[in-house]
Amino acid sequence: MWTQIVGKIRLALSPPQNHYWHSALYVSTHGLTTSPMPCGSELVQIDFDFHKHRLLIDTSWGASAAVRLEPRSVADFYAEAMTAVHRLGIDVSIWATPVEVADPVPFEQDTVHASYDPAAVQDFWRALVQVDRVFKQFRGRFLGKASPVHFFWGGFDLAVTRFSGRRAPMWKGATLNVHPHVMHESYSHEVSSAGFWLGTESVPAVFYSYAVPEPDGYRGAPVEPGGGAYSQEIGEFMLPYEVVRTAPVPDDALRAFLESTYAAAADLGHWDRGLLEERPACDCAELPPGAPV
Repeated sequence: MWTQIVGKIRLALSPPQNHYWHSALYVSTHGLTTSPMPCGSELVQIDFDFHKHRLLIDTSWGASAAVRLEPRSVADFYAEAMTAVHRLGIDVSIWATPVEVADPVPFEQDTVHASYDPAAVQDFWRALVQVDRVFKQFRGRFLGKASPVHFFWGGFDLAVTRFSGRRAPMWKGATLNVHPHVMHESYSHEVSSAGFWLGTESVPAVFYSYAVPEPDGYRGAPVEPGGGAYSQEIGEFMLPYEVVRTAPVPDDALRAFLESTYAAAADLGHWDRGLLEERPACDCAELPPGAPV
């Protein structure tokens, strides 16, 4: 719920971007960050610091504030965080109701959710650091349009998306407590998307991958490594986090999942992979000594 509050502030302050990319957070050297956001003629940035367990609000005009991350209710955190933001002169208001959750309780009324486990939060963030690193390598090998590696606070997942370059049919699915306009904008073009989701009490943490629109034969496509499979219930390829964590080389296991599920979407969806993936050849002999290749 705390990340939803900060994410909604980012959504309110940031200029709109395609596919609602202006709403996401990013993995940082100490937690999660909004990245710099416009505030009049200046900039403001809000960071979750999971080293010192505080929320940092920094501005380009030198003023700053901090809010403690400790066991406290969502209502208490919301009140202090918004007060700190306004005291810095940041004129922002948000719709104070969480999204993508069942039975949402407005932030100012939520006195039920009041836990904070520093050790668990650090474990969660350390996992994000490793996944973010591999996802960025995967993204960097693609020449076509691709999303940043970003953290969506609604679904509480880290994701990266590749695009074919073609428009997609109108979205017809359903998402819990999300306006249809958001989904239409998010899936306006063909995608192959992958991510890391912490799961629920009944579903352990998993890596996922899906295609929109889903091409014929996609569900039966081979996927690597062993342990990954298509979930008919979820409608995505799923690979348990534990399979990757305990693999001899976790990076290789995750890369195999990302590449094999993307290949299924691209090949069966008839993407122009030569245009989207192949880099032009260069005469490396002409490069000066020490130049990057």
